Amino acid sequence: MLLHIPEVLSRAQVAHCRALMAGAEWVDGRATAGHQSAQVKRNLQLPEGSPAARELGELVLAALERNALFITAALPQRVFPPLFNCYQGGMDFGNHVDNAIRTITGSNTRVRTDVSATLFLSDPQDYDGGELTVDDCYGAHTVKLPAGDMVIYPSTSLHRVTPVTRGARIAAFFWTQSLVRDDARRTLLFDMDLAIQRLRAQGADSEAIVSLTGSYHNLLRMWAQT
Repeated sequence: MLLHIPEVLSRAQVAHCRALMAGAEWVDGRATAGHQSAQVKRNLQLPEGSPAARELGELVLAALERNALFITAALPQRVFPPLFNCYQGGMDFGNHVDNAIRTITGSNTRVRTDVSATLFLSDPQDYDGGELTVDDCYGAHTVKLPAGDMVIYPSTSLHRVTPVTRGARIAAFFWTQSLVRDDARRTLLFDMDLAIQRLRAQGADSEAIVSLTGSYHNLLRMWAQT
């Protein structure tokens, strides 16, 4: 499931992020790449554990906790602390698949990467190129969203970022270990949950809603891994 989640951050929050980044030190983004990804990755990144990265990461995590659409779609068990990158001057990231397991820096905590996310912090008109392109069985999907909006997609997907030829593409990125690791099952639960919400808003028969809600939770109980 590839899903656009709008307004994860407000315009004021985006402006705060950009102001904090403007005074931060950036390093070679290959520092956090796996062996295969490092061969095709050309970008800059805020150092993990830096004061700016920690403050920005906490802001993003707090926003995710308040975002009902993200919770419904990702069913998060654990979220890897957000990282922040910048593409400019022809930088790009070639075809790659995200590492299956990420270890949180400074801990023994491992996160299985079920759901990948990119939270855009630059508006599309501020740069040329820089499209996130995600491949699935239906072809290639190109994503370039307003600042504050986010896209999530299965971490098993082959994806890339096209060269930035003007301006700078700045974003947060992270991974979620889901309670339900299988994307097809997560998608089914997501569709069912949204349907229940629509029926409730339309004033549908309460007994039918209770029955459907019970089925949702029984499926989640069957598939969840805690």
